[in-house]
Amino acid sequence: MGETTAEASSAELMVDLIISLDGYASAEGWPGWWGLEGPEYLAWLEQEGEKDYTFLLGANTYRLMSSMSEEAAAQDSAFSENEGASLTGLAAVPKVVFSSTLQAPLTWPNSELVTGDAVDAVTEMKRTGSGPLSTLGSLSLCRSLLTAGLVDRFRVVVFPVITGRTGRERIYDGYPDVSLDMVDSRTFDGRLQLLEYVPTVLSAPPGGGPTLVQDH
Repeated sequence: MGETTAEASSAELMVDLIISLDGYASAEGWPGWWGLEGPEYLAWLEQEGEKDYTFLLGANTYRLMSSMSEEAAAQDSAFSENEGASLTGLAAVPKVVFSSTLQAPLTWPNSELVTGDAVDAVTEMKRTGSGPLSTLGSLSLCRSLLTAGLVDRFRVVVFPVITGRTGRERIYDGYPDVSLDMVDSRTFDGRLQLLEYVPTVLSAPPGGGPTLVQDH
């Protein structure tokens, strides 16, 4: 009925996303983190930053995040103190960028360019690696890696906003059907909800019966 999404390997891969309640990655006109970051969430982000992840990202995310990181390091940065610290800190961590359009060497420190197929490259990284891997934004890359069965953990932090009019970057469009086994959950600052799952990509819906539609 289903396929487990990751074989045993020396390097676990996590898809890590922040989302609005209606499944958008960002929204036009809203501040970073939808303006709802609090002390518990920020402290957790700092702890996560100490876990020695290698971040995986695509070309669009690389262009956006490297530019934002450079801007945040400037003296007249428009970013908040918390946003600036998060962005500038990314320069110091290892990053692997998958792109057929970017040219080496990449200017963002600690960034390695891979021009070949991302699924093949990540499969090899998981087989030979010794440290954890995590995506950074890059919605199409996340979708490809999940569909290929390479994702060990699927984690979202849900922000309590609905951005039906201003939302940008719908996260789940184009995904396969996936069942999710919850392994962790937590609430930050009384309003943000962390949900972490082990995903299983389904080759067909469970049960095989007719689709049920409920009217309320």
